Amino acid sequence: MGIATTRRPRRRTGRDTAPPLTYLPLDVRPARRLAQLLTGLALYGFSLSLLVRAALGVNPWSTLYEGLQHHSSLSFGAISAVVGALVLLAWWPLRQRPTLGTFANIVVLACSSDLGLALVPEDLGLPARACLLMAGILLNGFSVAVYVGARFGPGPRDGLMTGAAALTGGSLRLVRTVLEVSVLAIGWTLGGTVGIGTVLYALLVGPVTQFFLPPFTYRLPHPTPPDGGTGRATA
Repeated sequence: MGIATTRRPRRRTGRDTAPPLTYLPLDVRPARRLAQLLTGLALYGFSLSLLVRAALGVNPWSTLYEGLQHHSSLSFGAISAVVGALVLLAWWPLRQRPTLGTFANIVVLACSSDLGLALVPEDLGLPARACLLMAGILLNGFSVAVYVGARFGPGPRDGLMTGAAALTGGSLRLVRTVLEVSVLAIGWTLGGTVGIGTVLYALLVGPVTQFFLPPFTYRLPHPTPPDGGTGRATA
């Protein structure tokens, strides 16, 4: 007759569970979270400039910005800000409410992407452009994890996705796919860049973001239980 044993459940680590990404008020660790938000957004804007200078294909929204740039005197960053503001108008019928993170997304991305385009030279050789492409994708995924993990609310494009999903009842994956493909098609029609970089971005940015999201997501501190966490009752 065998001896029955009780197996202890494996303790789940931060990477085993989905990190909390719901909005937190501004008064919760404002200095720490604001610094993380602004750093992440600045890096995100810079990553977009690396993808543009690589000239091997950019993400769908950058394709739209590039296409519009061919028909406007505005800079890449300025167009991203204008599009972001127009997307915010679509939030109203979707009953979405912008937050500080939403407006910071528009302003910081516009400034940092234009700064990156001013710093990174054009017309580089193929090896250098390939390095820029991979660096841009990795930095993009990392920066998304950093600014999303600050939990200041969605950016204009993310809010459009979640609002449309809530209104239509469709899955986030389906709504995002429809939006991204539509934006990509419009941008390509207007002359934006579509290439191998667009495909690699679609395949890699999600896993990179998921890898970095747990350590960079702000979590509310858990209060210490009266028994000091031992699980034993105190007198």
